[in-house]
Amino acid sequence: MDRQRLEKALAAEFGGTEAERRAVARAARDLADSGQPSRDRGHALTVPGVIDHLGDAPDGSSLVERWNWWLGALDAAYGDYDYFTVRFVEGDEEAGLRR
Repeated sequence: MDRQRLEKALAAEFGGTEAERRAVARAARDLADSGQPSRDRGHALTVPGVIDHLGDAPDGSSLVERWNWWLGALDAAYGDYDYFTVRFVEGDEEAGLRR
């Protein structure tokens, strides 16, 4: 999972602040590095895959809300994904979501 490539794709598709994109990309990289998606779903995380799944979130959701929505779905289906949710966006006064 290339964090920089993901951050650019997130910006193009969903906007959000730089700090939000950085937090989501970091969480995605940590998730990919854990190997959990490969074990549970049979394939590794990819940038296009993450973008597709986040696109399924409810309209009007912020970037962090989209990420957490998807992780909630993974957690419901497989368990043990809550660890990878974004709870705080450090140094981002523009972000409306803090938990």
